[in-house]
Amino acid sequence: LSSPGTTLATASTVGGETVVLPLVARNRVIGMLILGKPLEERFRQEILELAEDLSRRAALALDNARLYSERTAISQSLQRSLLPPELPEVPGVEVEVIYRAAGEGNEVGGDFYDVFPIRDGAYGFAIGDVCGTGPEAAAVTGLARHALRLLAREGFGGPAVLERLNTAILDEGARSRFLTLLYGELWPQPDGGAVLKVVCAGHPLPLRLRQDGTVEPAAEPQPLLGVIEDLELEEQTFTLDPGDVLLCVTDGVTERREGTRMLGDDGLADCLSGCTGLTAGAVAARIMRAVERFAADAPSDDMAILAMRVPE
Repeated sequence: LSSPGTTLATASTVGGETVVLPLVARNRVIGMLILGKPLEERFRQEILELAEDLSRRAALALDNARLYSERTAISQSLQRSLLPPELPEVPGVEVEVIYRAAGEGNEVGGDFYDVFPIRDGAYGFAIGDVCGTGPEAAAVTGLARHALRLLAREGFGGPAVLERLNTAILDEGARSRFLTLLYGELWPQPDGGAVLKVVCAGHPLPLRLRQDGTVEPAAEPQPLLGVIEDLELEEQTFTLDPGDVLLCVTDGVTERREGTRMLGDDGLADCLSGCTGLTAGAVAARIMRAVERFAADAPSDDMAILAMRVPE
């Protein structure tokens, strides 16, 4: 673009009139609106007043777009920092995660997941959902994911990990948020199976798929975190045999709606029952396709799917 001075000089040469209006937004000049007439006549006063009004509106619109772009970039960067950069390779167990954030430029917070090595061949995994969005939810999300890793690597078992995390969330005071969380520990076995211990605190129950197509919950429901102080939790222990799948999801999956219809736990179990023989990646992909096809509208909630399978 030419500078205002160059434009004025050009207009003077051709004999016309040029008006330069600064685009001012929030006490900053972010550009110029330049109007020119090649003929030997001046702008009418009503045209100048309209141009001044348009310059104010254009300046505000441009600045709002800039601020929104910056906010979106910050939110997306922060959201990525709340999720693990990559999944570890778990010996003898296939692990796959699909994460979908609802909307464009969504705020941070919401659903999260993690899979990480603990010690002596054991791995921890978690999938959770913080109530709300924005900075307060993001603070709880970050607190939860990093506290889980720290406490698990200090040798605490599942119930102790979540009970201490519950205390940490309540310590946030007014910034605290309710949190549903499924946490588990996984021990791959030399014979090809895997032993798991899970605690399900207010979260959708994990589902176990056997080779014969049978689907059953793999944990008992227990209170969510961030509500009561003296929380006492219990864990369930079970074994994944070769060919078995453990499916963990957030409520964005089970609460997918089409009018008055909802996918629900039963719909998810029905879909999972048809996934025998599939790899963990194929199971996660089939569940996501079923959720997306359940309703015509785009999903309105974040969704996370964690699938683990012991190969045959």
